[in-house]
Amino acid sequence: MSELSHDEVVEILGPVNDALVAQIIATGITKEGLVAAHDRVIRDRKAHNPGAYARVVDILERSRGLLGEGGSTLE
Repeated sequence: MSELSHDEVVEILGPVNDALVAQIIATGITKEGLVAAHDRVIRDRKAHNPGAYARVVDILERSRGLLGEGGSTLE
């Protein structure tokens, strides 16, 4: 399993900033894994109305660390 290069990430995702490329490379994902992940994101986005639903999904994905795996960490 070889580490992805900056150029490979850009080849798959298109023009993205260096910070995103670094985050992706740091996960250790393979080129095949990144292609599959990218395809899934594109497929999921096309399957849903990109309105409120997509915005809420984005919010929830970003807040996962705050909510934990099962939901709120507040008791």
